[in-house]
Amino acid sequence: APFDVFMAADGRRPALLEDSPLAVAGSRFTYARGKLALWSPQPGTFTDAEHYLAEARFTRLAIANPKTAPYGLAAQQVLEHLGLWARLQPRLVRGDSIAQAFQFVASGNAQAGLVALAQVKAWPDQDGTLWRIPQSYYAPIDQQAILLKRGVDNAAARDWLAFLQSPEAVAIIQDYGYDTAD
Repeated sequence: APFDVFMAADGRRPALLEDSPLAVAGSRFTYARGKLALWSPQPGTFTDAEHYLAEARFTRLAIANPKTAPYGLAAQQVLEHLGLWARLQPRLVRGDSIAQAFQFVASGNAQAGLVALAQVKAWPDQDGTLWRIPQSYYAPIDQQAILLKRGVDNAAARDWLAFLQSPEAVAIIQDYGYDTAD
């Protein structure tokens, strides 16, 4: 495809590109670290999130597919950390992506979901119930970018990647609910 920069919601795919002749070696970096949250659009859904998950009084809990989505894998890791992965299987609804998992919750088709904090922060009605899941419960969701060889001579591509690493961009990324690389 005619692209100059590749940005991904994980580090695996950019790492694969870096080892191929399609990308510029050494140009890969983490521009954001995704944060996972348990969210329900209904206020007062839970006060103790871990207890809420363990009690499983909900009919459906939305997650992204752990096999195809970095946030889905993180959701699986959280539920495994809490010892709930096997027990909650019948109640899990899996979206193809984190966006679809969020939509299941936002539309009311799932009572709650393990979703990206950035999605909740971008949602116009933020009066629901939210638990920011501790980072120690799941592996970091490092979102990475890499310059493709096609973009080596494209000043806009190089400038975009430089901007993503600037203090201004870091502030914007953090404001939208992400961490940034250490």
